[in-house]
Amino acid sequence: MSATQASSQQADSKAPADIIGQLQRAASAEEFFQLLDVAYDPNVVNVARLHILKRMGQYLAGEDLAGLPAAEATARCKAVLERAYADFVASTPLDQRVFKVLKDAVAPKSPRAPAFVSLDALK
Repeated sequence: MSATQASSQQADSKAPADIIGQLQRAASAEEFFQLLDVAYDPNVVNVARLHILKRMGQYLAGEDLAGLPAAEATARCKAVLERAYADFVASTPLDQRVFKVLKDAVAPKSPRAPAFVSLDALK
């Protein structure tokens, strides 16, 4: 095995960490789309950028990228971003309710017993 092949093989074994590292260093949602070469509508991203990235993270949590070659790890990340983006093209952040605050806004409220103060306690 030549030094070039060994270097290439070593780079492939680090690939998931490399693409994940690049994504972690990205400063904006647009950079995610550019790094992974995913086409997007700026209007959708402007409205749902945090929601898209949060959903991407949820989807990535279910992926096992360890030991994958660079091209495959990047392709999986791209597919996950495309899937997350598609969720918000088809519906709104309010419909998707990715964040806890939005989930809690529609969660059924548990009925509370009315506060009761007996007349004897008022003396």
